[in-house]
Amino acid sequence: MLTYIGRRLIYGILTLWAVSIVSFIIIQLPPGDYVTAYIAQLSMQGSSLGMAEADNLRVYYGLDRPIYHQYYLWLQRIIQGDLGFSFEHQKPVTDVIGERLFLTILLAFVSVLFTWSLAIPIGIFSAMRQYSLWDYVFTLIGFIGLAVPNFLLALILMWIGFSVFGFSVGGLFSSEYISAQWSLARVWDLIKHLWLPVIILGTAGTAQIMRITRANVLDELRKPYVVTARAKGLSGWRMVLKYPVRIALNPVISMTAYVWPFLVSGSIIVSVVLSLPTVGPILLRSLLAQDMFLAGSIIMLIGLLTVIGTFLSDLLLIWADPRIRLEG
Repeated sequence: MLTYIGRRLIYGILTLWAVSIVSFIIIQLPPGDYVTAYIAQLSMQGSSLGMAEADNLRVYYGLDRPIYHQYYLWLQRIIQGDLGFSFEHQKPVTDVIGERLFLTILLAFVSVLFTWSLAIPIGIFSAMRQYSLWDYVFTLIGFIGLAVPNFLLALILMWIGFSVFGFSVGGLFSSEYISAQWSLARVWDLIKHLWLPVIILGTAGTAQIMRITRANVLDELRKPYVVTARAKGLSGWRMVLKYPVRIALNPVISMTAYVWPFLVSGSIIVSVVLSLPTVGPILLRSLLAQDMFLAGSIIMLIGLLTVIGTFLSDLLLIWADPRIRLEG
């Protein structure tokens, strides 16, 4: 077990290193740099910047150095816990994404819990009541959840909230708590605003996991060991929950490694629509402005979440399925 954990940690570190190289190269692919984007922004506002001043800015930000040297300095700072300096915001990256990162992880974690707590029971119930009225109803809901984009669902719920109930849907805090210090009142205000983004972000994942759970439970119910267990007198929910469900949950547990970072990176459009203070809008703006340290740090954090999700899903697979012998 310890050997497996150590091996997975080494793989995780190598994966993060590869993600850092790819993300840094992708950020550098567009023509120009941050100073070029800054000059274009000034020209749109009717201002201008001289060539000498532009060269001085490139020297100041270290953009005049070769790309491998810029990557080396950036990676060295990350190892030391310094994510770099944001050109656009003129402050350290940690100050820019500090609270936003916490709110993003909180929103993704609650969305995963919502998805699991709703999708798995419905999938098991649909498999046990195959071709019943409830099975058809949940199948229809699942197809709708997969077909409707999250941002479209956000727009529909915003319209319903404004036109029917008379209040504006958006954000994670009321106006008086946006810049306030953390307190019990601010936490309660966050909880009151959290349910709608969780439902919107968890809809597609819930529909997908519900269908996967139903299909896998049905597949397990037709296997010989279930037929043998029923022949020996085991029947009903006890038999299903003890054996077939545990094995059928393996693909669902494996998907956790990919659902978690998807909720972080895939919520960009939803965050923009709902004005959520997460890292999604910041990542979008930093990519447009070629703020490489900010964009690269956020991409690295998403890669880190993927590695952590994969590691946790592997540990859950060991617990859920005793047939897995990873040490061999």
